[in-house]
Amino acid sequence: MPADQPLTLGTAGHIDHGKTALVAALTGIDTDRLPQEKARGISIELGYAPLALPSGRRLSVVDVPGHERFVRTMVAGATGIDLFLLVVAADDGVMPQTREHLAIVELLDVPAGVVALTKRDLVDAELAELARLGVEELLETGPYTGAAIVEVSSRTGAGLDALRDALDGLAGTARSRAAAGPVRLPIDRAFSLRGIGTVVTGTLWSGTVRVGDRLAIEPGGREARVRSVQVHDQAVAEAAAGQRVALALVGVERTQIRRGQTAATPGTLPRSYRLDVRLHVPAGAGHGLRHGEVVTVHHGTAEAPASVVLRKGSEVPPGGQADAQLRLRRQVSAAAGDRLIVRLTSPQVTVAGATVTDPAPPRRRVPAPPPAEPPRPAAKPAVPAAAVEALQARLAASPLQPPALRPEDAAALAALIEQGRAVRAGRDLAFTAEAFEQARTATVELAASAGTVTLAQLRDRLQISRKYAQGLLEALDAHGVTRRVGDERVLRRRGRE
Repeated sequence: MPADQPLTLGTAGHIDHGKTALVAALTGIDTDRLPQEKARGISIELGYAPLALPSGRRLSVVDVPGHERFVRTMVAGATGIDLFLLVVAADDGVMPQTREHLAIVELLDVPAGVVALTKRDLVDAELAELARLGVEELLETGPYTGAAIVEVSSRTGAGLDALRDALDGLAGTARSRAAAGPVRLPIDRAFSLRGIGTVVTGTLWSGTVRVGDRLAIEPGGREARVRSVQVHDQAVAEAAAGQRVALALVGVERTQIRRGQTAATPGTLPRSYRLDVRLHVPAGAGHGLRHGEVVTVHHGTAEAPASVVLRKGSEVPPGGQADAQLRLRRQVSAAAGDRLIVRLTSPQVTVAGATVTDPAPPRRRVPAPPPAEPPRPAAKPAVPAAAVEALQARLAASPLQPPALRPEDAAALAALIEQGRAVRAGRDLAFTAEAFEQARTATVELAASAGTVTLAQLRDRLQISRKYAQGLLEALDAHGVTRRVGDERVLRRRGRE
């Protein structure tokens, strides 16, 4: 590939494995720009920097958060990348977000990447070798088998030249994006600058955008004119697909644009509440995807709640594929062939990828799939008093950190819920009514003092793990006690009673 061909490199990896420090060591730019990022020492929003390679090639780098709470932000950054840089700390090895981030880049069909084994200066040779073996095991069953693994230290600079060389070689074989055709710029930031006006930024998926072009903001259709174009803070006459771009727009106010919309050539993107897709659940997924399941769909920088309507069957198991329709609660603008990420709402994990087959399918009734088991009699079967009490005892034995539910618990749990003795909090989690009330009281008290409640605050107050605090907050949301606003909760009116 020509050395001047635009390409975007995205980081991936677990929190505190050194992604931002590595980008700073490679580029000289600290991509954590927000005060709260500096104060907390973690990335919250996407960061950007240009990277010069030995051949003279320049990559646009997108640095993503590693925390599980910001996976949706990671997805927004990963959707526009051409190559990935998977960061694994040598003193920690492969961790949960290492696996989920790698699954996301695979589901988005990112073709190739390099692994940086960071913090090499903190471990001896034996521990470094164990971390390397863990990475090799992670990669051996997927499309990235044989990816280069480079040991580096952002603090001492060891291995950085070798990492640049590995990235340079990989970039030389990467496929380019379409510089011809319609402009598509998924918007990841929108803001106003004095004397300039409304500015949007994103990674240009396709086309070439020039000063003076007219673009539509989709979904919505509001048109604007491009006043100026910048690539990494440098004014240019035009920008091509694969570059990080900032556009100053005339004819649209900052309040009329939101992250998740797309700046596109007018008339080229449909708007729809439905997408026909081909779903793929990875073999390593811990869950299948059920007919009627409520999920979050990530497309470009946009996310939308949706329900899954399978064409056939009642569930797509791990390793399976199926045709489906995603029925969205807000409009999206997509194109055939676009890649999507599908995440469960509880637990909040990535469960599937999807390829759009029809971005604006007609409204049609899809028959419900046949039941997975023979229909039950109309009369509700009696649940044994023993099974109900046994489940109640299991939940009460560790009320704030209960054991996972089993399939055979379904009837007994339904009875407990009907009797007001238990509260469901996701697929595999339920709490006694007393534990739920304890969590409600703690949440109300926290909100009364601070105005909002975070997952970490409830976790610390109840001295439980993150998993159970998340389940309790989602149950409180479902019961109308709290409402989620960003990464915090506020009390609803009934929650104050």
